[in-house]
Amino acid sequence: MSSLITADLVSLDTALGEDAASVITALAQMVAGAGRASDASQLVADARAREAQSATGLPGGIAIPHCRSEAVTQPTLAFARLVPGADFGASDGPADLVFLIAAPAGGGQEHLKLLSSLARALVRPDFTAALRSAPDAAAIVALVDEVVSPAAVAETAPAAPAAPTTSATVTRIVAVTACPTGIAHTYMAADSLTQQAAQTDGVELQVETQGSSGAKPLSPETIAAADAVIFATDVGVKDQARFAGKPVVVSGVKRAINEPAVMIAEAVTASTDPRARRVEGGAVASEAARASDAGGFGLRLRQWLLTGVSYMIPFVAAGGLLIALGFLLAGYDVAGDPASKILADNTLTNLPAAGEHALFGSALLTYIGALLFLLGSWAFGFLVPALAGYIAYAIADRPGIAPGFVMGFLANQIGAGFLGGIVGGIIAGLIAHQIAKRPAPRWLSGLMPVVIIPLVTTIIAGMLMLLVLGRPIADITDGLTDWLNGLSGGSIVLLGLLLGAMMAFDMGGPVNKAAYVFATTGLTAQAIAAGGTEVKIMAAVMVGGMVPPLAMALSTALRPGLYTSSERENGKAAWLLGAAFITEGAIPFAAADPLRVIPSMMLGSGVAGAISAGAGVTLAAPHGGIFVFFAVDQVLWFLVAIAVGTVVSAVSVTALKQLGGRGGDAVVAADEAAPVPAHV
Repeated sequence: MSSLITADLVSLDTALGEDAASVITALAQMVAGAGRASDASQLVADARAREAQSATGLPGGIAIPHCRSEAVTQPTLAFARLVPGADFGASDGPADLVFLIAAPAGGGQEHLKLLSSLARALVRPDFTAALRSAPDAAAIVALVDEVVSPAAVAETAPAAPAAPTTSATVTRIVAVTACPTGIAHTYMAADSLTQQAAQTDGVELQVETQGSSGAKPLSPETIAAADAVIFATDVGVKDQARFAGKPVVVSGVKRAINEPAVMIAEAVTASTDPRARRVEGGAVASEAARASDAGGFGLRLRQWLLTGVSYMIPFVAAGGLLIALGFLLAGYDVAGDPASKILADNTLTNLPAAGEHALFGSALLTYIGALLFLLGSWAFGFLVPALAGYIAYAIADRPGIAPGFVMGFLANQIGAGFLGGIVGGIIAGLIAHQIAKRPAPRWLSGLMPVVIIPLVTTIIAGMLMLLVLGRPIADITDGLTDWLNGLSGGSIVLLGLLLGAMMAFDMGGPVNKAAYVFATTGLTAQAIAAGGTEVKIMAAVMVGGMVPPLAMALSTALRPGLYTSSERENGKAAWLLGAAFITEGAIPFAAADPLRVIPSMMLGSGVAGAISAGAGVTLAAPHGGIFVFFAVDQVLWFLVAIAVGTVVSAVSVTALKQLGGRGGDAVVAADEAAPVPAHV
């Protein structure tokens, strides 16, 4: 195994800048210069993305910026002893000892154990003192090699959980520590809590580290014997239900490093306080923001929405692509009842006639296309229920899923669309959460999450939606549609601009759906035959809906350093989603950074819609993107409109992100879009 650090990865008593960004850039360039990273700018972007989630400065003049990156070719440490120090966000001032911990995106477990061993050593005063007094780079390398040697790793590995004591004078505490990358803060927090507990009379503490080098879960016996729980995490706690009913102290992972004594004292107090917050049946939040008084409900709301969106995206992708493939094989005239009739009246041995507009004129392909169209239509029917169901799940865990799905289906039935699904999901989740908080008799507790909570929640939330909220939300959508109908006699270019911008405003929400319904309801046989305004409107709507995912894909390709690794992966998928007219492919970007993304998307989509309408592009298919090019008249202008709109939006969003910086909000939200429940 090659050394994690070499002399050319050490910089002693130098000035690399006064802020974290400058120092990270300098250290990343050292890593790339040593041949351990293929792209310094990519490593900088990934390290800064991690820094934006929470500052990596620690008390005592230490900073440990760290990340996983596809640019890193082997696990590496780069070290700088700074004169003067740089601000890494620590409460006691600048850091003069900085380790950049760079791990490959798919780093092996043994390497990650070595990196975590270094993190543990940094909480030891003797180690940091030796780093400050080391005369040269070779001495630094020797010090680091000593703490990351296999023997040292074995010594610093957490001991197996001890058998719970039966002493009535001892407070038994269990803790879970976890940070987004699971490399450094996870283990430093664990060691800080463990060391503090060892110095505190009457406290017995066991820690479960949920980090990159694996975790040894606390035994059920240890958890059952615990008097209180500490969750020091910046991400979701795995299998939180194990701790249900225990008094809990929740914070970000850095607080456990900075204030272990305070957290242990809070846990001791909570263990005997009947009013203390407790882990609920499903779990408590992985609230990184609780380390800060700011954020609060706003951050949790964003987490709920992102959880719903992340579970919804597969339905969008599968349904949209199946519909597009159905159009490609069977023609756009297979939509609706014709497809259902083909399924009912035909089999592989009794094939239908080829569709009038089928691309290949094949009866077999027409039949297969009809089946694909039906599959896609049914998958699309789950979009709003999945969104609502998993928003409720994010709030209340499993008891919220069934009521949330029902609210989403209800929103579809009454015409409330995506907005109704979001509102219904939040209402269902909050109601289920509140019911779950109430104590239940032991004989009833087993029925609560699977029967009582879903039943009562569905009744209450359903009545609220049906009797109070559903109709006003549906009326908003209907009002938008009526307004559009009133504009159809005006300038076709202005209408194309307006419809294109509407398609990008909420990317699948009520405004988007109002524009889409306005377009599709005009696709009559007469309008298609005449090539009138109705089919021009359909073309403007489709190009406007294709632009947002294509623009975000282009922006992530042009300037990947402005985006997190997960956003870059979403950008790759967005090429295909945009080409297939799946506007929802841009939702993760808009949810993470709405103030910069949404206006940029509306600008490009509006331009695309105006060009399409002004050039007289017509479209006789209601869905499919480039897969229904055979139903497009003026194909060249259709492609020009998409290309110009995509470039306008991509340039706009890239410029806004550059002028405003990468932005903590954008980076944090995007990295938190993983489908991890964010419970209240």
